[in-house]
Amino acid sequence: MLSHRIREEMKAAMKAGEKRRLGVIRLVLAAIKQREVDERIELDDTQVLAVLDKMVKQRRDSIAQFEKAGRAELVEQEAFEIEVLQEYLPKALTEAEIVSLVTEAITAAEASSLRDMGKVMGQLKPRIQGRADMGAVSAMVKKQLGA
Repeated sequence: MLSHRIREEMKAAMKAGEKRRLGVIRLVLAAIKQREVDERIELDDTQVLAVLDKMVKQRRDSIAQFEKAGRAELVEQEAFEIEVLQEYLPKALTEAEIVSLVTEAITAAEASSLRDMGKVMGQLKPRIQGRADMGAVSAMVKKQLGA
């Protein structure tokens, strides 16, 4: 399981004295634990990927804010955290793969307008989660549906 792998990597980071990496891994484990406690369940790999994906999105948003504020040191820290988080996410999809998946989902959902966007995204999310920026995918779906 992914959460077990993350715990093992935390131990390895402790032994190697990698303090920055250890801090990020502890943040991940805390986020996983928080969701498990809140929902009173043990997260499976899909749910852990959703947590990781959310954390990456938060950091991307933070980078945009820090860049506007001219805080280069914070941008660098957030970029480092994204780098560590992406080690646990599946390999990112290429632009061509995303376009192909979007086209397939639109066809499968028999979508013809923006009102069908929810159906299309519902089909895409499980296949793309953690492998692509969902905001960019959403924009691509809107474009193909003629918005």
